[in-house]
Amino acid sequence: MGTPRADRADQATDVIDRLHEEYPDTTISLNYSNRLELLVAVILSAQCTDERVNGVTADLFETYQTPADYAEAPQEELATALNSVTYYNNKATYIRETCDQLLAEHDGEVPDTMEALTDLHGVGRKTANVVLQHGHDIVEGVVVDTHAQRLSRRLGLADHERPERIERELMELVPEREWQELTHLFISHGRAVCTARNPDCDACSLADICPSERGDSEIDRASGERWDER
Repeated sequence: MGTPRADRADQATDVIDRLHEEYPDTTISLNYSNRLELLVAVILSAQCTDERVNGVTADLFETYQTPADYAEAPQEELATALNSVTYYNNKATYIRETCDQLLAEHDGEVPDTMEALTDLHGVGRKTANVVLQHGHDIVEGVVVDTHAQRLSRRLGLADHERPERIERELMELVPEREWQELTHLFISHGRAVCTARNPDCDACSLADICPSERGDSEIDRASGERWDER
């Protein structure tokens, strides 16, 4: 898009300020009570709604409470417990293998570094960022989920499509103190107003500063459609 970095930084500040006013109490919507539960819930949340995940984990966390419980569970048994989430067979495999790694390499504890977390099966940078932020109170980056992908491009804050590249762009624009909150603001606004399909631009508090709404952006309003995973 070619927008100067200083202008983008001002745009980011304006976006964050307005979203803070609109969603003052936004936070993570996954239910969990410890780091293992958080890790499992985030793995399950890929391409699945948090509401659906919370419905599954309400019973799951009663049955499986330790890494050994997951690692030693038969694949079919765990997959059956997860069968209302997307890709439940794959996710059952990821969770079992991840928990086996926790036992073998981390004394059954969820690690607290990006390198160790992303070395776990089924754990990418997005999942690792969530676990670090909400499980260990460590902020190393911005969680770029489908809402952050969509909104950051529509709002002229990022050019790239890949989450890792978008994360780097946002980290350069946004003060570190806002990195964690930014994702929750994007998620809240993405669910309520700036949806992947048919965003409600007339009701949007960012409409007057949104390049997509003004029609002067290379990103079409429906640009987030291919990322409609949640």
